[in-house]
Amino acid sequence: MQKIKVALLSYGMSGRVFHAPFIELHPNMELVGSWERSKKLIEQDYPHVKSYPSLESVLDDDTVDLIIVNTPTTTHFEYAEKALQANKHVVVEKAFTTTVEEAVRLKNLAIEKGRVLSVFQNRRWDSDFRTVQQIIENGVLGDMVQVTIAFDRYSPGPSPKVHKEIPSPGSGIVKDLGPHLIDQALVLFGMPDAVFADIAITRPFSKVDDYFEILLFYPTFRVRLLSSYYVKEPLPSYVVHGTVGSFLKLRADVQEQKLLKGEKPLDDWGREPESEQGLLHTEIDGEEIKESVKTLRGDYRIYYDELYHALASKKEAPVSADDGIRVMQIIEAAITSNQEKRTVSV
Repeated sequence: MQKIKVALLSYGMSGRVFHAPFIELHPNMELVGSWERSKKLIEQDYPHVKSYPSLESVLDDDTVDLIIVNTPTTTHFEYAEKALQANKHVVVEKAFTTTVEEAVRLKNLAIEKGRVLSVFQNRRWDSDFRTVQQIIENGVLGDMVQVTIAFDRYSPGPSPKVHKEIPSPGSGIVKDLGPHLIDQALVLFGMPDAVFADIAITRPFSKVDDYFEILLFYPTFRVRLLSSYYVKEPLPSYVVHGTVGSFLKLRADVQEQKLLKGEKPLDDWGREPESEQGLLHTEIDGEEIKESVKTLRGDYRIYYDELYHALASKKEAPVSADDGIRVMQIIEAAITSNQEKRTVSV
C-alpha cells in the first residue's frame, strides 16, 4: 500500500507538537500540509508540504487520505462531517464533539462512507498511565476499592488560546482536560453505573468552568476524576487503593515537554527520569512489599502505528468512535449531575 497522505486542519500547538512530528517520521505516512488561516508556518518547519488557504482546498485535494481535525472543539462536528462526506478518513481531537448526538452522527456517517473515524486520545500512551494500567492488570493491589485520577495545573491567568475562555458548547475544563481523565478511567474499568459531578468556576475573571470533581460509581468501588487550574504543588495524579495494596504515581510523562522544545520522537523516546517512579505498597504471597516501580516508556508513536494498520489492514482503530461516544456520555451525565445536584445513571 502507498503511504497514507495526511493533512492537518490547523498548525498551532497541537499540530506542531502532537501530530506533525509523528506523521512526518512514520515510515508509512506522509504529511502533505495544513489549513492555515493567517500565519503560514508549516512550510517553514516542513518545506516540502503545503499551506492550504481554506477547508475546501483540503477537502478537494484528492491526494489527501486522512484529515486530522485539530481545531477548537466547537468546530469538530462540522469539520469532521465535511471530511467524511468528502470520503476522507478522519482523526478528531478531544473532546470528540460537543454532544453525544453529534458523536453518534459522525460514527454513523463513517460507517456509511466506509471510512475510519478515530479520536486522538494520546494520553493512553503516557508513561505514567501505562505504568498504572500495568499495575492494575497485574492484580498486585487486589480488588479495587478507590481510585483517583487527577490532571491539575497552576494557571491562574487566562489561557493564551482566546477561544478557551469564551463560553461555548466546547469550552471549559470538563471538555478540555476532562476527556483525558474520563477516557483513562474507561480504559481501565469500562463504563460506570452512575456519575456524580461538581463543576465550578474558581478564577475570578473566568466565564468558563475551570474546576471539576467527577465521581464514577462502579458496583464495588469508586473512581474520582479531579482537575483544577489552582494547583501549585500537585499531589500524585494516580492514587490507586486495592484490598491488599496501594500505588501512587505522579503525572510525569516527558513527551509533551520534549516536543515543545522541538525534540523529535526518535530512538529511546519517552522515558521518565527514575526520580519520578511510582510507589507500590502491597502484600504478595504473605510478604510486605514497599518499593519504587520502574516506569514504562511513554510513546505516542503507538497511536499512529495502530492508526496506520486500521487504514491499511482494516484493523480496529486505536481509539474508536464508540470510545469517543462513551466519553461524551460521561461528560453529558456529569453536566446534568452538576446542574441538578444528583447522581445520574449511565
